[in-house]
Amino acid sequence: MNFLAHIYLSGNDNELKIGNFMADSIHGHRPESFPPGICKGIMLHRAIDTFTDSHPVFRQTTKRLHANYHHYAGVIADVYYDHFLAKNWSNYHPEPLEKFAADFYELLTDNFNVLATQTQQMVPHMIRNNWLVGNAHLEGIARTLAQIDRRTGNKSGMTNAINELQEFYTDFEQEFTEFFEEIRAYVKIKITEL
Repeated sequence: MNFLAHIYLSGNDNELKIGNFMADSIHGHRPESFPPGICKGIMLHRAIDTFTDSHPVFRQTTKRLHANYHHYAGVIADVYYDHFLAKNWSNYHPEPLEKFAADFYELLTDNFNVLATQTQQMVPHMIRNNWLVGNAHLEGIARTLAQIDRRTGNKSGMTNAINELQEFYTDFEQEFTEFFEEIRAYVKIKITEL
């Protein structure tokens, strides 16, 4: 799952959202060094990633991508799934995506000093380019894939992954829909365990 899904799955808890959002930036830091709610969000993010990577439906999605993108298939599938969440947002949340995104950007700005350094460097770009809303459209997904490809030194070939998304669009969307119901149920339980 990519940014939008992690934020959405955190529910209404702001510290959980922050921790879940920035967890990939916490490499050298121990989660315990952050406030308890943010630490819980980091742990939730890791649980979501583990659940996702081992889920048969998600693996079916990555299998379709593996021949061309190898170990980047999971990253691409995460981006695709965020697209389908953004595109179908009204099925999952009563608030318009634009408002949800604006509120989250404000949360990040208000808590900037708590964010990990890597996250602090990314946030201005995210807000300026409105990543959360932009991924609802194929042009936004194409931009996201190209940005990630540049970060890998153009070794991943992810720029081309927009082609598979268009070719197998219905299949990917059905897989997302099936998977997302299961992860929503899983996260409800997991949050109470953390």
